Order: sequence, then C-alpha cells, then structure tokens
Amino acid sequence: MKQWLETREVLDFLAGAATAGKRAALATVVRVRGSAYRHEGAKLVVAEHGSTAGNVSGGCLEQDVREVALEVIRTGQPQLRSYCSSADEIAAWDLGVGCEGQVDVYVEVAGPRPKERELLDGRTAFAVCSTVDGKRDTGNVKRLVVTGDGAEGDLGSKDLNTRATAKARELLETGESGIHEIAGRSVFIDVLTPPPQLIVLGAGDDARPLVRFASDVGFRVVVVDRRPGYLTAERFPAAAALVTSTGDELAEALPLDAECYAVVMNHNFADDQAYLRVLLKTAAAYIGVLGPRQRTERILRNLAAEGSPVDEARVYGPVGLDIGTDGAEQVALAVIAEILAARSGRRARSLRERRAAIHASTD
Repeated sequence: MKQWLETREVLDFLAGAATAGKRAALATVVRVRGSAYRHEGAKLVVAEHGSTAGNVSGGCLEQDVREVALEVIRTGQPQLRSYCSSADEIAAWDLGVGCEGQVDVYVEVAGPRPKERELLDGRTAFAVCSTVDGKRDTGNVKRLVVTGDGAEGDLGSKDLNTRATAKARELLETGESGIHEIAGRSVFIDVLTPPPQLIVLGAGDDARPLVRFASDVGFRVVVVDRRPGYLTAERFPAAAALVTSTGDELAEALPLDAECYAVVMNHNFADDQAYLRVLLKTAAAYIGVLGPRQRTERILRNLAAEGSPVDEARVYGPVGLDIGTDGAEQVALAVIAEILAARSGRRARSLRERRAAIHASTD
C-alpha cells in the first residue's frame, strides 16, 4: 500500500520538474531475487539538478542510482543495473539490499504521466507496462496503461500491446509486479492496487495524529463526523476526504468494503453506538473502538439486544496494541500498529522473537 503513496509522490515530482523545465530520470526496481528491503515497483526519480523523490532501497543504493540517473539524463540511453548482496546478512543489510538478495533497477528518462496520476486519485487497480531491455525505440518512449476495462498507450507494436494487455490483466488479479518476456521484449508490468481505506469516525483533536500517521504509512484516510465545523482541511490536511454523516446516514454516505478499516472515536456513547450499528453490517475488516472495555461491551450488548448483527471477532476495543501509551500521538501509533498486524495476519510481537525472514523472499 505504501507503493501507491510513493508513486503519487514520484509522479508529482515528475510533473513539477517538467513545469520547471528540468529533465528527469526514473529508477524503478523491476526484479528482486531472494530477500530485499524494497520490492518490484519501488521508485526513485532524479531531476537534472540532483534533487530526488522516492527510494529504491534502505538508503545505501540511492547515491549510486542517482549517479546512474544523471548519466541517463545526459545520454538519453536507459540502463538496467543489478545490485547483489553477499551471503553475509549484516553486509547485505548495510548495502540496503536485503539478505542474500539481488535487486535489478531500470533507469530511464521520464516526463509527466498525467493518466497514471489521474488513476492514482481513484480507487481502481491499474498496471503500467514498459519495455526494460535497453533497446532504443523509435519516437518518444511510451507506456501502456491497463485497467480492468481498457488500455491506453503504445509499446511499439499491435502484437506487443495486445499480449502485454492480456498479461497485465492477469496480474491485476494477483497484484504482483514483475518482468515478463512478451513478443520478444522484456516488459516490466508495474501493478498498482488501491491503498486500503482507514475510516476515522470522530473528528476530535485526538483523531488528528491518527489521520496524519495513517496517511504517512499509506492508508487512504477518510474522516467522518456529524459536526461539519470539525471537518476542515486545516485540522486534517492529510485526509483524502471529509464526510459529514451521522450513524444513520453512514451507509449511504460512504460505502465500505473488505479493504476498509474503521476506528470509532467520538467520545459520545450514542454516536459511537450509531456508527458501530452500521459498521457491523458492512464487510469492513477491522473495527476499532476507543474507550474502556466495559463501554465497548455495553454497546455490543445493546446492539445484540435490538437484533443487530454483532461479529465481535472484527471489533477491537479497547483499540490499539498494549505497548504502554500516553497521549494522542502514542495512542495513534498503537492503533496503526494493531491495524497493520491485523491486515498482515501476524500476531503482534517483537521482531527478535521472529525466526522466519522479516521480508518476503522472491526467487
């Protein structure tokens, strides 16, 4: 989900560079073997004056990739670079690659990409196909942008476009980016799936750090409150949407699916109960409730007594991991950590207790 946010930052940087009359190069992780800090689709953009946005590693590859990018800007010739770690886990980590990993980074001259930026603002999955074999194509470098019901762009031939579109649609189902050999060309298919939504129900002051932190880690955050005066861009600059709604109106105001996570934090018993009544009828994967356990249990008893569905397995109240918190910022961190653990299906614990690899291995 972080890739969606990072790609938006990179595309905004490309647009800004073009407006300023500056050339830029885009570096993209196109293949990972073994364990790696970043995965396929991670991006770093470099402008000709040296400024950057995004990253392709834990920090140690960026300087070399930046130099390659500046060379690509000067020559106009794309480059595919491979970075390998050793079997020494400490050395691999210091390199920023990962444990016994190999990362291939493709660097190309890049300009504004308005279609991709437009799609990022929606909640529709899409894939970007581009050739990464280093061959010079005649004319401007082009890409093929594929959604579930359409394709826009050109890779150079009708056959390549048709085959790449078909493969991209397959990958939209799995969400996996990668290089594929198609019609005699190496094509990188960068799959971008919409970020999960965090619905924060309650626009009090303690919601502000939660909204800010959740946006920083990649959630699309929507703030809901029945009081429009609390729903301002000044209070919640990181929110993707501000929705005025009571509990009774919530189902119509904001459709919720299984990629939605919710935290109820109104500090008003009746409001929280009204929102929970609706949330429990949706497919929302996680429903956190701020406040004492007895308060949440009382709300759930009331809802059960009136015949509302009560799926307590999705209800996390009191909300957040038990890490010892003091203040709204620390509570926000505990809440986000719990949501991430629930999303990944992991039991929250110290990483020193984990014997399996921290990052997924790709062979």
